[in-house]
Amino acid sequence: MALDNIITNIGFWCCIVMVPAFVVIGLLFAIFKEKSAKFVSGFNMFSKEEQMLYDKAYIARDIRNSCFIWSAVMLAGAIVSVFITQYLAIVAYIIWLVLFCKDVHWDREKAFEKYRIK
Repeated sequence: MALDNIITNIGFWCCIVMVPAFVVIGLLFAIFKEKSAKFVSGFNMFSKEEQMLYDKAYIARDIRNSCFIWSAVMLAGAIVSVFITQYLAIVAYIIWLVLFCKDVHWDREKAFEKYRIK
């Protein structure tokens, strides 16, 4: 019964395809630590001197944690869409969107101000 539901459940597939992507990105930031900070959008646009003013390990840790939280939200959305209703995948995407928008800043300096070394 549940297997048939998984195969035809679009909500499950919409959520589950995001899980490996977020896990892989989170693992890359966990493995490469400070070196991975250069892959953060906006941070790589700072000059080398400006980059030295920021805690790269904190940036990498923050991105890693965000990716793992996002993957957990999507995994939960996939699971509940199988066992309850596929429309709960929409709720998972809304939760992810709120979490994502909370971390996005349009101003580069404001985006990295919490990472600035004091």
